[in-house]
Amino acid sequence: MQRNLGQRSVSAIGLGGMPMSIEGRPDEQRSVATIHAALDAGITLIDTADAYHLHAGEVGHNEELIARALRSYGGDTSEVLVATKGGHLRPGDGRWTQDGRPEYLKEAAKASAKRLGVESIGLYQFHRPDPTVPYAESVGALRDLLDEGVIQLAGISNASVAQIDEALEVLDGELVSVQNQFSPAHRSSLPELKHCAKLGIAFLPWSPLGGIRNAAALGDRHGAFAALAAKHGVSPQQITLAWELRLAPVVIPIPGSSRPESIEDSAHAVDLVLTADEMTLLSQAD
Repeated sequence: MQRNLGQRSVSAIGLGGMPMSIEGRPDEQRSVATIHAALDAGITLIDTADAYHLHAGEVGHNEELIARALRSYGGDTSEVLVATKGGHLRPGDGRWTQDGRPEYLKEAAKASAKRLGVESIGLYQFHRPDPTVPYAESVGALRDLLDEGVIQLAGISNASVAQIDEALEVLDGELVSVQNQFSPAHRSSLPELKHCAKLGIAFLPWSPLGGIRNAAALGDRHGAFAALAAKHGVSPQQITLAWELRLAPVVIPIPGSSRPESIEDSAHAVDLVLTADEMTLLSQAD
């Protein structure tokens, strides 16, 4: 199953790289094996950000890790789209801050391209709105980056319906993705998902399984998903991703993973068929 990101066709399930670079991250060997397993499973969208790191002095840790994994992969990676983000910073003391100044975003994008080892970033997304900077100015930096060829596609993250419309206008209709949190436990972005479906913009749920700390216990937290998993003989995580995929043809979940087994299981969600009644049950479940 493929989905569209602008003029690019990518796998309907992506790989979120964040767990490989923050607290509790595995050693590099396992991380690279996880990325390679995703590629072996046919995944062609890998999500990252310059802020996916642990310590203050390692900005871009995940970007560099992904670049090394792609270089060391034995197969063809020409169809892989790496999506990265800028504007959300992690100083290294556990805090997250924002910097949406256009001049900062432009320099951040160029630094990301260098770490990824590319002349032009496949997809670059404004990571999180900065309350001190007008939203149109931040998104305007993406417009400039597109014009300069630093990035090929532009997206936004953690955005409201109004911000989606504003970004679409600033980018002259060239907004291709919105990356918001969405999962069985976090459905407040459903209006944004529906708005993207109406506009034909890709919607990328982050933490689609409930987040790093909660994904393993998804079935314990959501009985309806566990019951359907037992019925189909699959994991609750697969049921969850299959549900999200079928909410709209623009949805591309990006489950974070730090183990080959996890991303291999997630990739099978594209083959799982849910009935209309099952979709209704899951959509109405707590």
